[in-house]
Amino acid sequence: MLRPAWPDQSFSFALFLFAYYGYVGVFSPYGSLYFAELGMSAAQIGLLMSLMQVMRIFGPNLWGWIADHRQQRVLVLRFTAAAAVLSFCGLFIADGFTQVFIVMVVFNLFTSAQGPLSEALMLSSMRGDLTHYGRLRLWGSVGFIVAVSIAGKLLDWQGIRMLPWIALALLSLVLIASLRMRESAEPAPARPVAAMSELLRRRDVQAFFLSTFLMIAAHAAMYVFYSLYLAQIGYSKTVIGLMWSLGVVAEILFFFWQAPIFRRIGVERLMLASLLIGVVRFLMIGFAAQSLFWLLVAQVLHAATFGVHHSASVATMQRWFSGPLQARGQALFISISYGLGGSAGGLLLSVFWDTFGPRAVYLVAAVLCAAGAGAAAMSYRWHKNFGE
Repeated sequence: MLRPAWPDQSFSFALFLFAYYGYVGVFSPYGSLYFAELGMSAAQIGLLMSLMQVMRIFGPNLWGWIADHRQQRVLVLRFTAAAAVLSFCGLFIADGFTQVFIVMVVFNLFTSAQGPLSEALMLSSMRGDLTHYGRLRLWGSVGFIVAVSIAGKLLDWQGIRMLPWIALALLSLVLIASLRMRESAEPAPARPVAAMSELLRRRDVQAFFLSTFLMIAAHAAMYVFYSLYLAQIGYSKTVIGLMWSLGVVAEILFFFWQAPIFRRIGVERLMLASLLIGVVRFLMIGFAAQSLFWLLVAQVLHAATFGVHHSASVATMQRWFSGPLQARGQALFISISYGLGGSAGGLLLSVFWDTFGPRAVYLVAAVLCAAGAGAAAMSYRWHKNFGE
């Protein structure tokens, strides 16, 4: 059987993902250090850093609706990329917390659109065939690990004040990549496209989004508390950095081999497996992290809890949100899971961290994954009963 051809814009998609997630890999770990250098308090830093998650609740749906309504996703992506570069420049002249806060709100409103819009364009160009999705998506992971590694060395050399310049260079590369893209012609749908409001009333769709909400809420245990937890146990910053790198390398390897894995096992089984592996992973971190061996095993499982779950989610959404609903479907996924789920998970687990300690955080994360597995199982069952 002939292997499907690569999408004709593969280089542009890979460049975009590399630069976009490269920016995330620079600003997420080092942004708090930059704001501290500006004299911000811990509370102010926490608020500024939370805006990336908070704006994911609102921004993707706004830009996704505009892109699908006008059927001009590339134009919207280019606009948001250019606006992100211009608004980010405000950091160079902002004076004091209030001005920095305004810049970060506006800036994150534009960047929140870029992930779902680029995914929607990539999926449209693939016309439902996700054979090469993993090997394109891995460039985002490569960009993250390359950027976080190089930026760390540059900041040690030149100081934290260089951070905005590094971030601006990557955002400019995002803009360049968006200017290379063009709209893919949408094939005529095989059946009438359901209205968005009708889809959102379906219980299989609701259960799917509940499962992604719970999974990303559980991962706040990683994104918010993992480094702090390992430092508290006694691991060095070098080891903590290596653990993060190992997780990203594991996800890159999965993305590279994604197509044959999905063909052999299937989307539904892989989705449920990723959620159940999440239960095991968080319990392992919470109760066996003192052992370097088990900590290494837990980080390798990041390939399942992030890589497999993300790809299975994208594949699952194609049954509902394709064609003219592509951008809004991706936007909903980002808003509900990473926006609402990430924010709610961070708040919930913060309470458990302060009240019961670190192990309780990872126990609750395991429970959230188990609940997510139940919701996903119901989603697949109800979808089959729907007769599709």
